[in-house]
Amino acid sequence: MNNKDLALTYAEKISRAIEQQQYEQAIEEIQNLRPIDIADLLALIEPKLAWQLLAHLPNRSTIFAYLDPDSQVALAYVFPRAILAKIVGEMPSDERTDLYKRLSQDQRDVLLPALAQAKREDIRRLSAYEEGTAGALMSSDYATLGAEMTVAEALDALRLEAPDAETIYHAYVIDDARKLLGVVSLRVLILSSPEQLIKDIMVSSVISSDVNDDQEDVAKTVARYDLISLPITDASGALVGIVTHDDAMDVASDEATDDFHKSGGVSTMVGRLKDVSITVLYRKRVFWLVFLVFGNLLSGLSIANFEDVIAANLVLVFFLPLLVDSGGNAGSQSATLMVRALATGDVEMRDWFSLLGREALVALLLGATMAVAIALIGYVRGDATVSLVLALSMLCVVMIGSVIGMSLPFILNKLGFDPATASAPLITSISDASGVLIYLFIASRFLPIG
Repeated sequence: MNNKDLALTYAEKISRAIEQQQYEQAIEEIQNLRPIDIADLLALIEPKLAWQLLAHLPNRSTIFAYLDPDSQVALAYVFPRAILAKIVGEMPSDERTDLYKRLSQDQRDVLLPALAQAKREDIRRLSAYEEGTAGALMSSDYATLGAEMTVAEALDALRLEAPDAETIYHAYVIDDARKLLGVVSLRVLILSSPEQLIKDIMVSSVISSDVNDDQEDVAKTVARYDLISLPITDASGALVGIVTHDDAMDVASDEATDDFHKSGGVSTMVGRLKDVSITVLYRKRVFWLVFLVFGNLLSGLSIANFEDVIAANLVLVFFLPLLVDSGGNAGSQSATLMVRALATGDVEMRDWFSLLGREALVALLLGATMAVAIALIGYVRGDATVSLVLALSMLCVVMIGSVIGMSLPFILNKLGFDPATASAPLITSISDASGVLIYLFIASRFLPIG
């Protein structure tokens, strides 16, 4: 039995127990499971039954935080206000704010008055930041220390802050105006003498991001410096929040998924694929498909221009798909490498010229290798002239496709567009059109007409 079947079996047992109000039996069934596994089970149960069980679990806020966004919203509709407010109040500040943003205005109006004032203000503050920025991603649950504290005082302070902080492995040193002065790790605190002052052991050169920085840049900073958490400051340099490593990795995963969608000619989608409606799937995919229909007309126009060459040499038709697909494949490979390199910061716009030379040389070697292979087939199917036409065409098509595939992401990046929109379908269509034109033009120069 696989994990999915096992989860369904658990869900059926738990549902029956809850319907019979046998909550102790239901809790006994899942008491040895981890919170994330319990969340997966609850997602398979009807919301009304799920909240009845969740209300009896001791670590309900942790389990609720592991639920996917759609399940959280569904449960929020059926929770009594008091229970919802208690669970939301126990959630980490960033996850609490994310849930608040997904609720309808009516639900927000019901929830906010039931929360403590400090949490209400925290939600309003965090939800005010623009989506996609560090402010919208950060958490306000972090540990702070004063520069004049001793190590002993700092450890006592951390013991008090630990229950509410997302992480205490790094504590941030601030002044009375909350200006970020430095950072000190828990390891350093433990190894230092109790009488030492925090200002003497803290790291003053702190890596931080601005509250308005793009969240993708924040994720790159966290990954580059291998940080547990990244402090976020406002325009005045005051500490306003932190972005933890797990949240940064979620952003990186979302951005990678977004790039995969774009590389396939699909607009950005929100939510799980199995939950997306047919209408949304249609809207997300139709633009590129219709656009590329007109783009592919260029291939048809090229063929129409050389009808007499094709009519006189029908053997050319046999090799046409092979040649144009080879150019598209080479272009897609180059585009994939460049899009990823641009996304990770491995290359920049100023590197284009040097990379162009390298790509041209690699494409020449690839094209020559493929030309030899197709020349042999061309000689068998036709004659020496056909073999020569095919070899030259393959060499040119692969080189042109590779150069287009490498250059298009740079061009889009320079124009301010996402390089990921240099998608495989777009590269393939451009390479196909140019490949047909090159192939038939070379054939018209070497083969007889009429």
